[in-house]
Amino acid sequence: MSEPRFLADEDLRSAIRSAVLRQEPRIHFATVRGMGWGGKSDDEVLELAAVQGLIVVSHDMRTMPAAAYARMARSATLAGLLLAPQTYPIRPLADELVLIWGASTAEEWVGRVEYLPL
Repeated sequence: MSEPRFLADEDLRSAIRSAVLRQEPRIHFATVRGMGWGGKSDDEVLELAAVQGLIVVSHDMRTMPAAAYARMARSATLAGLLLAPQTYPIRPLADELVLIWGASTAEEWVGRVEYLPL
């Protein structure tokens, strides 16, 4: 069993990642750009994240869930997808991500698409 590790999609507000890391600096929270995956399609990001065991965190509630469900329909791996409304306040979202990190395992998120707040 391993700790959840996150990947901020290109559209995720950077303040959310910063707030999470301020609360708990031990959390692995990569960014699409930091991984060199900028400009990749949703499916490519989900594929690369799955290979790395990263749960994608995104505001993209239009195309990202469709890409995730399409991956699962063809039996491709999904490390997990967490979706948050663009207008959701930063602090409660950061609190929720820290709670997910501390209270669950990465394996619990495989093949799941969840909308925050839980």
